Amino acid sequence: MSRTLRIDIVTALPELVDAPLRHSILQRAQERNAVALHVHDLRAFAPGKHRQIDDRPFGGGAGMVLKPEPLFRAVEALREAHGAPDDVIYLTPDGERLNQPMANRLSMHDHLILIAGHYKGIDQRVRDALVTRELSIADVVLSGGELPALLLVDAVVRLVPGALGDSSSALTDSFQDGLLDAPVYTRPAEFRGRRVPEVLRSGDHQRIAAWRDEQRIEKTRARRPDLLSSPPEASDASEE
Repeated sequence: MSRTLRIDIVTALPELVDAPLRHSILQRAQERNAVALHVHDLRAFAPGKHRQIDDRPFGGGAGMVLKPEPLFRAVEALREAHGAPDDVIYLTPDGERLNQPMANRLSMHDHLILIAGHYKGIDQRVRDALVTRELSIADVVLSGGELPALLLVDAVVRLVPGALGDSSSALTDSFQDGLLDAPVYTRPAEFRGRRVPEVLRSGDHQRIAAWRDEQRIEKTRARRPDLLSSPPEASDASEE
């Protein structure tokens, strides 16, 4: 029986998140039942007539903070309806940096809840009591966690069996084995005086594989030498 990965995204801006999920690989993955993607409006879980989801920070300071009540209600409602998730992930600039091995592991889960922060962030009590993993996409601060959440969804979904038409495609991407990907070409063989390397037109699969390996190492050495010197990432077993 095929597995369907469920991802719930809790956000103050559901319209911003919802539209990209209806296109390209993410849409096809849902049509194939490889994944089930659900967007939840945080305001639907806010108490009171005005559905307030944010307030000023204790101690003063600029910005607004997402309140704990609606976030607790949202996560608890999803747990009650669908069982305990494998991870509750908060997208935040001060989180652990997302990388390919991490995306690989997350793609093997059955249920993820993503919390997209906004404004100045979320109440620390939510992070302490509910969040099991905090992730950052880069050393930059964005207006909210919606775009990082979409990036995480895309990175994870394309790895789920059945999401891509060619299941082997994701296995040859950059970072899968610590190297960047080799250059790729398509027809025509010559365009504006620039020709596709002869080896790629040779039909010699052994030569082609060797050329690609060489190109990957050269590109990684030139653009990301840190990858060549990085030790192998610890396995899931070491994280327990």
